[in-house]
Amino acid sequence: MTRLALPLIFLALCLASILTGVSRMSLASLWSFETGAWLTLTASRLPRLAAVVLSGAGLAVCGIILQQILRNRFVEPATTGGLEAAKLGILVAITLAPGLGQVSRMVLAMMFCLAASLIFVAIISRIRFRDTVFVPVAGLIYGAVLGAIAEFYAWSHNILQDMQGWMLGDFSRIVQGNYEIIWLILPVVVVTYAFARRFTLLGMGEETATSLGLSYGTMVALGLLLVSATVAATVIAAGTIPFVGLVIPNLVRLTHGDNLARTLPLVATGGATLLLACDLIGRVVIWPYEVPVGLTVGGIGGLIFLALILRRGK
Repeated sequence: MTRLALPLIFLALCLASILTGVSRMSLASLWSFETGAWLTLTASRLPRLAAVVLSGAGLAVCGIILQQILRNRFVEPATTGGLEAAKLGILVAITLAPGLGQVSRMVLAMMFCLAASLIFVAIISRIRFRDTVFVPVAGLIYGAVLGAIAEFYAWSHNILQDMQGWMLGDFSRIVQGNYEIIWLILPVVVVTYAFARRFTLLGMGEETATSLGLSYGTMVALGLLLVSATVAATVIAAGTIPFVGLVIPNLVRLTHGDNLARTLPLVATGGATLLLACDLIGRVVIWPYEVPVGLTVGGIGGLIFLALILRRGK
């Protein structure tokens, strides 16, 4: 794939996302300044495009941060309990303080996600014998426990049905006025790129990173904070979306190595491109209805990751 291929595919998918939907809207109608077309564009299509792009880029960046911290290529927010902890935080916010706004709910979800991530890192660091598969398996078990607690909490407060959207991941509800919190992912990606060299050192292990002058504990805390903020914003806006943080960092590593200062833009663009493609497929496969993006990205992302594992095993 040439250097221009990924940006061109990304731009083509952005244009397709803008033009795809139940309400008909063409470039000609926009060019002739039709009021209905511009209202559809600004109130629905552009907010959805921004939410998909930022979620995909943010989740892919989260995946690579967690992989550097835990030194394991099979971890992402979905395999470390982060998504389930964020859901639990939002449920607690909804039941204990229903009047809270989106920002307050995001802060509470972020605190739950950060606490769950710190506990998981502490558990893994205390286990001496662990192979490549052990960490994600332990993370899946840990996430299942948190997910069960969240579902029991929702059931006991009679809001279990409201969790279905978060469990599947869905961008169809994104419209102007209810998605803006997702823009918080943009500074997270910028900060991650600014510290890209230090996150690269983090992946070398505590002893090596410390000998090279890195404040290991501070960088781990910063990384988990960035991951928690991104996961909380994504879960509030669209729900839980798996595999983006797992597939894209591994695909980029195969061809471009581990230097995050060089690969992070590719990881962010790749995550946005994958989620855009999956969202478009979900929007057209049973048109005019939609398949939740969590299902399409789960199927396509799972197949890509399985192919990567089989390729590595040859």
